[in-house]
Amino acid sequence: MELVLAIAIGVLAASGVWLLLRPRTFQVIIGLTLISYAVNLFIFSTGGLRTGADPVLRGTTGTLAQYADPLPQALVLTAIVIGFATTALFLVVLLTSRGLAGNDHVDGKDGTP
Repeated sequence: MELVLAIAIGVLAASGVWLLLRPRTFQVIIGLTLISYAVNLFIFSTGGLRTGADPVLRGTTGTLAQYADPLPQALVLTAIVIGFATTALFLVVLLTSRGLAGNDHVDGKDGTP
């Protein structure tokens, strides 16, 4: 399971970096989103991968090894909300920039030689 998660994080991060290097603004936004998904999965994996474990303590029975760490789950939930907000802000900036400049290139050039 850890290998599959590591490969997924690597593919998301590599795809995000590749899209960040593209000349169009929308591709840059999608690249940032993919990188944020990769970071969220990485934070999730730091809490340990346990199937069937309770995320919070119920009572005082058992040891802490039986429970999942709730801190990475809370961090990822917060990061998802912040990611949606920043993506919405980026899209508004994209539409405004496209309206003012007439194109959606990151460097402002038209793209024709």
